Amino acid sequence: MRVGLVQTDPRFGERRRNVDDALALMEPQRADLWVLPEFFATGYQFLDSAEAARLAEPIPEGPTTHDLAAFCRSNDCCIVAGLPEAAPDGTYNSALLVGPDGFIATYRKIHLFALEKTLFRPGDRPFSVCVARGARVGIMICFDHLFPESARSLALLGAELLAHPANLVLPEIGQQTMAVRALENGVYAATANRVGTESRAGKVLRYTGQSQIVGPRGEVLARLSADRVEVGIAEIDLARARDKSITSHNDKLADRRPDLYTPPGAA
Repeated sequence: MRVGLVQTDPRFGERRRNVDDALALMEPQRADLWVLPEFFATGYQFLDSAEAARLAEPIPEGPTTHDLAAFCRSNDCCIVAGLPEAAPDGTYNSALLVGPDGFIATYRKIHLFALEKTLFRPGDRPFSVCVARGARVGIMICFDHLFPESARSLALLGAELLAHPANLVLPEIGQQTMAVRALENGVYAATANRVGTESRAGKVLRYTGQSQIVGPRGEVLARLSADRVEVGIAEIDLARARDKSITSHNDKLADRRPDLYTPPGAA
């Protein structure tokens, strides 16, 4: 299976331009599954919840879902991408999965970062896994990486590949933690981060790039630059993600002792 990363530098609020730029990067390449950054079509630094709601769109009815699905039909692939989602009960930081036959799934970010807590509703659905191009794919978004429960939940559901749209601003933390998440769960992890800066209302955010694909032993299979718009592709062997053995006597998931992990009464 060929997994592709798209590392972009979106212009805030310019949906049409940002979507076209991302698709143009992907068009000359071939991958079975592409992963795009968090909020790749809008930019990240919303000034308030009203602006986030204005730039959000329904999933799967919105224009970006339709644009990505059309690309998948033309190129026989699947895409995971981050969008602000407009829902009847509010706005969510979400990621969608689409393929040649259209919409497949949505994930709503569970662990909101910093001012995201003032802009979006926290995810209201549990982690889940779905099949795309023969792979069992679990989706997590950016700050979810800091919580081991995110990747572990997906691994226990049978995920072989973690698709991780991100807008990372803390240098190398996300890249390091996702290598650990891949290692401890014996899965592949594909983090699509953005590059560049955003300056809005006097606040500047600098994005760290270094999008990467990591293997089940925590090895980096592909890593992009810290500051360039580009794509990267790696061949992965899903059989490696199904083998959880450490030694002939040990298994990363079967050896767990969850009955002893949480003290009585603790959350």
